[in-house]
Amino acid sequence: MKKAISILLALCMVLSLCSFALADEGKTVGIAMPTKSLERWNRDGEYLQKQFEEAGYEAKLVYSDNDIEQQNNDIANLIADGVDLLIISAIDGESLTQTLADAKDAGIPVIAYDRLIMNTDAISYYVSFDNYTVGVLQGQFVIDTLGLDLEDTSTTYNIEFTAGDPADNNAGFFFGGAMDTLKPYIDAGILNVPSGKTEFEQVATPAWSTDTALENMQNTLASYYSDGTVLDVALCSNDSTALGVAQAIGSDYAGDNQPLVTGQDGDIANLQNIVDGKQTMTVYKNVSDEAGATLALGKAILAGETPAEDLLDSLGAEASYDTESYDNGTGIIPSYLLVPYVITADNLQMLVDTGLYQWDADNHYLESTAETT
Repeated sequence: MKKAISILLALCMVLSLCSFALADEGKTVGIAMPTKSLERWNRDGEYLQKQFEEAGYEAKLVYSDNDIEQQNNDIANLIADGVDLLIISAIDGESLTQTLADAKDAGIPVIAYDRLIMNTDAISYYVSFDNYTVGVLQGQFVIDTLGLDLEDTSTTYNIEFTAGDPADNNAGFFFGGAMDTLKPYIDAGILNVPSGKTEFEQVATPAWSTDTALENMQNTLASYYSDGTVLDVALCSNDSTALGVAQAIGSDYAGDNQPLVTGQDGDIANLQNIVDGKQTMTVYKNVSDEAGATLALGKAILAGETPAEDLLDSLGAEASYDTESYDNGTGIIPSYLLVPYVITADNLQMLVDTGLYQWDADNHYLESTAETT
């Protein structure tokens, strides 16, 4: 009789656990991405939705066309729909305070995805890449490629900067990492900035616009390089701005050299430019890994856990747990930061090895596997 009771109790426990798991997997995740106009956000949204759905959750994905009011409305609708978790990449990190107060009142946890959301205590966690390191990698690439040495001031190289969207908290980290890395060489006179534009505000590009970056670089070239002054480096914080800068160099630059052009994201058009020698490098951030890390974090939150450093083993990618760097104005936001890496024409195969890219029929350019499956 005791044995039968024990078996019955064990069976009840198993059924209870299964019921809990099914209830957990039946929850709904709201995913708010900023725009479809940039390739990388299409990839982020696709990977997030796919991975959460494959894990058994319902995933509601919205894009907001880089319209701040629309994103607030989109998130408000997700809250009204009763989602159990919000994953948000903000168009403007300063603009969601009231909407996210409503999410907090509704008991909905919020993960800030890739871009930190400011001035709200509704944010539970932040998932991104080490954004400062992105800039450091770009700056160090310039140092290594030109062979800069603080002990050798015999040669001066000209450099111009193109930074990102002032509304994107990450943009300051990208620029800061690059500038901190290169500033000793600027101070030593090894790197010269003919335009004199060395402050973020002077070189920022609203909405990361390719057209704005194109126009700004055309103006810089006309003002400071039309007499044949050599441009050695165009340091661009991401690929969408690098497209505009590379176009300006191709059409408006009077010099006969090809300047180094940096970028970030691994967009297809930029990878083609790398093959064609119009862009020199990009800092690649595997958004599939970012989505996978967000899935692991989201599952833990939805299971009622309080994730911390111990979650790192479950992320499936190299990352760090940071409780010091990201203050959104209401306090430090616990952050999971993945590791980016440099891509050049010499190691494009690394992208193919991720399974997210493949060579085209001529084995010349890369294309996204997402576009062909």
